[in-house]
Parts: sequence; structure tokens; C-alpha cells
Amino acid sequence: MAVLPWVYVTVALWLALYGFNALLLALAFLWKHPHDPPLPPPPEEWPQVTVQLPVYNEIHVIARLLHAVANLDYPSDRLEIQVLDDSDDETTWVIRGLVRRLRSQGVNIQHMRRPRREGYKAGALAYGLERAHGEFIAILDADFVPPQDWLRRTVPHLVGNPTLAFVQTRWEHLNASASPITLAQSLALDGHFAVEQPTRGALGWPIAFNGSAGIWRKAAILDAGNWQADTLCEDLDLSYRAQLGGWQGLVLTDITVPGEIPPLIRAFRRQQARWATGSIQTFRKLGMALVRARHLSPGARLQGLIHQTNYLVHPLMVLLILLTWPLLYWQVRIPFPLAYLGIAGLGPPLVYVLAQQKLRGHVQRAWAFPLLLLLGLGIAWHSTRAVVRGLTRWGAPFERTPKFRLEGRTNAWQGKRYSVSPWEIPWGELGLAAYTGWVAWWAYTHALGYIVPLLLVYSISFAWVGGGVLWEQWQARRRQKSFRTTPVPMWSHKWHISPRGDKG
Repeated sequence: MAVLPWVYVTVALWLALYGFNALLLALAFLWKHPHDPPLPPPPEEWPQVTVQLPVYNEIHVIARLLHAVANLDYPSDRLEIQVLDDSDDETTWVIRGLVRRLRSQGVNIQHMRRPRREGYKAGALAYGLERAHGEFIAILDADFVPPQDWLRRTVPHLVGNPTLAFVQTRWEHLNASASPITLAQSLALDGHFAVEQPTRGALGWPIAFNGSAGIWRKAAILDAGNWQADTLCEDLDLSYRAQLGGWQGLVLTDITVPGEIPPLIRAFRRQQARWATGSIQTFRKLGMALVRARHLSPGARLQGLIHQTNYLVHPLMVLLILLTWPLLYWQVRIPFPLAYLGIAGLGPPLVYVLAQQKLRGHVQRAWAFPLLLLLGLGIAWHSTRAVVRGLTRWGAPFERTPKFRLEGRTNAWQGKRYSVSPWEIPWGELGLAAYTGWVAWWAYTHALGYIVPLLLVYSISFAWVGGGVLWEQWQARRRQKSFRTTPVPMWSHKWHISPRGDKG
């Protein structure tokens, strides 16, 4: 019994560390006012660039992706496109037809199929790298739509700074306004790309390549040990290996590439679980190397460790929830003034507000922060399981995030391919919703009303996520329609490939 309050205090302090770090980043953002460096002058001769498109079962978005990449404004004799296709559905057939047509129009594009899907995305990127002719490697996931001038605005930074390993551009959102769920996610992504990443870069702290909408120097990839599949965050892993080897990264906030936000709670939950597992695996793999990296300042090393372990907030929250009732029941006195830790809660919302003010010039979207809070709390159980997987094993099956080609306010995912998945009952979320609801009732009946609002927030969060998963599965099956692949929309005039700029 005597150890229980100290366990609670330790967990609460550990959890508060991440909130205080978000507050630190927000204040550092206000102090440093990070901004993009000016665009260097165009190189005398544009270097060879290989654009890699890792694809796995993306029938809804693949035509849009190839259309956008084929229209990139870059000298055609210095641009190579690799479609790294691991699909096992009709996506391969669609790609084959699109690539054939693009090649007939003079686009240097290759459709690459591996003998086996080993290493998932990391394996596909490594397979393509062995066959790439480019000095620089641009990477785009299937749901992203790069603007025509994307390469011309990013490549000069790499040419002008030989110490740069990669350039990461900001993710914009094709469907932020589609639903409250996508709007809430857009807040989190904006906070990461507009405040956290550029602030880390401005202070000389490690930053991350985010897996898409970025360009790598091929020599830096090889020097850092190439793409490796022992973590589920091959992008974070390679980012840190490169920076531990003395390379640098650059985040460009003013250059954007829009992509699709997961419209489903279960898709978002799956995505976050993959990132949680991969981040913790990266910490296991590189944590000690980061601690020993003497070319980095102590603050940079500490920030790197916090960055890699950020998903520990989920198991820490679950542990606090589980400890609450025993503490209340036995009336355990906490030997620390935990009320002061509430200041840490100001960090995340301040980051999101600053990001909206910087990017939009207003904070109108900030009304969605309570939804983001509920969503973040509600996935804590699923992410906790993912953290445990990251702590206990290397690699794991790569569970893709389904894309439905949703743009603007369109949110019609029901009945589309990939919307139906094996039936799942979210016992963890529903169980925690019931537990926290019962503890709230018990606390109210025992005149402990001060803790009731917090417990109700947790109960609503878990009930929303658990119930949302069940509702989405029911909707997908109720509105499931027969799916028939047809090439007609792919060859219609809307997919005509216009001439690209070939000015040297």
C-alpha cells in the first residue's frame, strides 16, 4: 500500500513531462519565430531525381497520384518515376495500363514488382533504390498530390547544401473539412508540421522525415545504412540514423503537398498504433546511440529521446486511470502537489492554436480541439498495446491505412473497396469506458465530486472510440456494394497528361 502513491506520482510526473515539453516547444516557437530559408538560385544543371511511389492496394487514388507526378515541372530527361507496386488486388492491373499510356507519351516511368513483399514499405523503397539513377530520391505515398513546382522549389535546397540529408515539406489536407474526425486530425498534423518540426530544426534538435512529401539525398540514405525493416517507422529510423551520422534535415513549412486524412476512427486508430510501435522500436534501436552522440548538445539528445518515446503517453494515461479507483477507495494521501502539473496541459492546445494562427491567419478551427482530445484519449488502449509490441518485438505486419479518394467535404467511404475489414469488437475501449464511468459514479456517491468530470471525459472518450469502431463496421457492411474495376474513368479526358515544363 505504501508504494502505491509513489507509483502514481511517478507516472503522473512522467506523463507531465510530455505536456511540459509541448509547452516548451510552443514558447520556443514564439521566441525563435522559425521560418523557411530563402529559395536558393536554380542550379546550373538540374540533377537527376527519382520519384518513388510505394503502393499497396490503392485502387481509389493511384490514377490521381500518377497524373500529378507525371505533370511535375522538371526536366524530363532528368526525372525518373518508380511505381513500387506490392499490390495483390486490381490496383496492379490499373497501374499497368496507366504506366503503358504514360510511357507512350514520353514519361520515364517504371512499374516495379518485387518477387516477395519482404520488409513492406522499407523493403519496397530499398528495392527501388538499388535500381534508381537519381542523385536525389523523392518519396510520395499514394494519397498525396504534389503541386507541379514541388521539385523545382525543393531540389535547390539540397543542391546548395551538401550536408542536407533530406528536405521534408508540409502536409496539407485534401479532406480536412469532411467530418469532425478529419478536422480534429488536421489540427494535430498542423501542430506537428507548423510548430514542432520547424522549432526543433531552428534549435538544432533532431527532426523527422515523415515518410511522404520529402526528398532524400541518395548518398545520405546509403551512408546511414539504407532503408531497414526492423521497425515499423522506417522513416523515423532512417532520419535519426542519418542525423546521428552527421547529416542534417530541413523542414519547409511554406511548401505543401496535400494528402488524405483517414476518415474512419478505426483507420486513424490503426495508423496511430503503427506509428506507436515503430517509434518505440526506433527508441530501442537508437536510444543509446543518441545518448552517446557527442556531436549533439545535451538538449538535442534529450529532445530526441522525448521525440522517440512520445507514444508512451498512452500507456501512462491508462495506468493512471487504473490506479485512480484504488487510491480513492483506500483514501491514499498523495505525497506531492500534483495540482501544479495541470500547467502541462496547456502545452498541446497552445501548439495547435499557434499552428492555426501561423497557417490560416485565424484560430477558427481550434473549436475542434475538444474532439482531438477525446480522440487522443480514446485510442489510448489500442496505442498502449502497440507500445507493448514495440517494446517486445522487432518489425510487425505493416497494416496500411486505407485511402478512398476523399476531397473537400466528401466523406462517402461507405461501400468503397477497403472500407470493410474483419469484424472487431473493441473490448479494451468499451471495458475502460465502463470502468471509468463506474468509478465516476462511485466517486460521486462518496462525495468525491472533484474527480468526476475528469473520469467522465475518459469514459466518453473510450465510449466514442469503441462505439465509433462498431458503428463504422456496421455502416460498411450495410452499405457495401459490388465493386467492379473498369478502365473507362481512368482513360477519360480528366486524366489527360499535359506537357511538363522541360526548361533546363
